[in-house]
Amino acid sequence: MDNLNGMLAFVRAAQHQSFAAAGARLGISASAIGKSVARLEEKLGVRLFNRSTRRISLTDEGLLFFERCQLIVAQVEEAEQELSRVSAEPRGKLRVSMPAIGYRMLLPHLAEFMQCYPHVELELDFSDRMVDLIAEGIDVAVRSGELATSQLMSRRLGPFHFVIVGSPAYFAGHPSPQTPQDLPQHACLRYRFPNNGQLQPWDIRCDTPLNLPVAMSSNNLEALLQAVLQGVGLAYVPEFLVRDYLRNGVLVTALDEYQQDAGKFSIVWPSSRHMLPKVRVFIDFLTAKQVLSAD
Repeated sequence: MDNLNGMLAFVRAAQHQSFAAAGARLGISASAIGKSVARLEEKLGVRLFNRSTRRISLTDEGLLFFERCQLIVAQVEEAEQELSRVSAEPRGKLRVSMPAIGYRMLLPHLAEFMQCYPHVELELDFSDRMVDLIAEGIDVAVRSGELATSQLMSRRLGPFHFVIVGSPAYFAGHPSPQTPQDLPQHACLRYRFPNNGQLQPWDIRCDTPLNLPVAMSSNNLEALLQAVLQGVGLAYVPEFLVRDYLRNGVLVTALDEYQQDAGKFSIVWPSSRHMLPKVRVFIDFLTAKQVLSAD
């Protein structure tokens, strides 16, 4: 960096034939320009300027050096300008990790985002696997629950709640449960956390511990949803996953008055002093869309 600063001071002094004018151009003193050039001369072992009390002029060696340095400085300035343009405009590949059901949040808004930011290339990974953002080079992720690492910045995406759902065909052969104690008599379709293999508890108000049966388990909520739609049994799922099915009567809920668990999603990204524009606009866009809203 010292070499580049010395070269820049030399080029400006040569262009203006004045240490004072070069200093004014760079926002430093004439003395600082003179010292920077002197250090450069000492390192090169040649005299670059002829100096007098009134003016400076390039030596033969200085003229040869100036012709090369002027091109280098111009290229550096062009690179800085290009970087400034890139930094100001969202562009480049944006790697996003979301839960397997995340497409239900994102896809309805995807066309609008891509229209607003045509130079951002989205690379989307929908998986319930807990990715390591830093090690895997992920720019942004959507995660549920509490965050356990201080290496990530986060913003709340919004709360959601769970519902117990079944199909009308299932309830035609199995009367809807009236209390949580009725659940052991039903085919319960359970979600299994992919990271630890444990079954997700059904967090509902109940005076006695529930021993829920496991008619089927899966680490993929979409698989459970398809089983519910086919009338296989009941499942405990986020409301936004089945919102459209509830509206048109394809699925119905049970034990709504006993529900007490509220989940939350957060947008997370690696902590950094400078957030890239492509990351910032994606986070702002997803938050503003209130993708978990029922409206």
